[in-house]
Amino acid sequence: MQDLLTTLARSAAADWIDIRYHRRQVRTAAVRKGQLTAASSNVVSGVGIRVLAGGGWGFAASADLSAAALRRTLDKAVRAARALGAGRKSPARVATEARGPVPFNPPPVPPRTDFEQMLQQVLATEARVRAASSRISSGMVSWSELDDERVLVNSAGQAFAFREVRPEFRVQAVAENAGEMQTSSNNVGVRGGLAELFAGGDAESLAEMSARQAVDLLSAPYPEGGKATVILHPGVVGLLAHEAIGHTVEADFVLAGSIAAGKLGRTVASPLVNLVDSGLEEYGRAPAGALPVDDEGVAAGRTDVIRDGVLVGYLHNRESAALFGVAPTGNARAFEYDDEPLIRMRNTFIEPGVTPLSEMIAGVKQGYLLEGPGGGQADANAEFVFGVQRAWEIKDGKLGKLHRGVTISGQAFDVLGSVDAVGTDFSWGIGAGYCGKKQRCKVDAGGPHLRCTVTLGGAQKEIQSTNAMG
Repeated sequence: MQDLLTTLARSAAADWIDIRYHRRQVRTAAVRKGQLTAASSNVVSGVGIRVLAGGGWGFAASADLSAAALRRTLDKAVRAARALGAGRKSPARVATEARGPVPFNPPPVPPRTDFEQMLQQVLATEARVRAASSRISSGMVSWSELDDERVLVNSAGQAFAFREVRPEFRVQAVAENAGEMQTSSNNVGVRGGLAELFAGGDAESLAEMSARQAVDLLSAPYPEGGKATVILHPGVVGLLAHEAIGHTVEADFVLAGSIAAGKLGRTVASPLVNLVDSGLEEYGRAPAGALPVDDEGVAAGRTDVIRDGVLVGYLHNRESAALFGVAPTGNARAFEYDDEPLIRMRNTFIEPGVTPLSEMIAGVKQGYLLEGPGGGQADANAEFVFGVQRAWEIKDGKLGKLHRGVTISGQAFDVLGSVDAVGTDFSWGIGAGYCGKKQRCKVDAGGPHLRCTVTLGGAQKEIQSTNAMG
């Protein structure tokens, strides 16, 4: 396949060609209230061809992998590029590195997960949720896995072939008492195999934790609303970093006028804040957004977005990098073979600081420790509203009562500007989810505990997980 695609890439007169073969197997098992609701294995494969010719971009895809069909697909992409280029006021162009090899470290392929084993694990875990307490009325558990084989070639003479596996495991418990219902969920997603998936705790632990949290929330009061000093758990920090900051610095959104436009070199956060987007495996467990190269053949690396509180970088594909006069950052990603690469995040996080969590708590007169990222939304002005599952009251430097029904809101850069302590710990928090910018994408995000100021809401309806910019 690689030889065929390389020959094809060399055969057309164009300013740029990238060709991507992608075979994906998706396996899923899900159980609700003891009943199997999903048990499937599906395979999709094909080739996507993108061409820059005549100042415009053309894209076409084919599930037929014969040489003749791929030639027709290439011709279709070239015709589309020239037609679209004729209508552009300024021709598109791309930033390229030197021709030839680039640093390439394909990930190790984990042992293949036995489907029957995972089906039994899902059934057992859901049963464990319901057995944990008489107040648990429902349990929902699911496992799914993306197993991707990719071959990428381009007109710069680069060629890459690799396989990646990204599993996820989700556990949800619903507790009920006298008509009152509370839900708790704990999810994990990684790039790797079962060893990486359960590195932070086994399925049974997730079941018991979810059930206990749901039951505890039944008797928890609502918090007082208004401005509050809070300590954000790493999962909530990751949600903030991805949804409310990360999207504003994607170069296509910057060009469309996001709040980050024109702010390079300006202070946008506390000097304690360092925010990064990286395709590398950093800080332990294999994050779900790690990748060896992006779908334009740019090697994975790390991009500083905020350094010592100063906005220092945007996230680019080859085209936006050429417009800004910088090197591409490896952020062009496509979900399936018939999706065109877009500027997407990978693993977005705030780096650890120097303050232990115990000291952060001791320094709070009145506030909350917030954990359990829920749904939410953010816009191009970095205004956000997020749900948080649990809020622990802090009084005079000590943890107190558990509260429920929490939402947080604010302007993300203002929130980062209020940061006065950054924890020494680190964990990833949203690897079981998908970013939804026009097409789905596997990402991760996290950080350390973070002390800052947000607007806290009390009794709120569940927020749907959306991205107002996607």
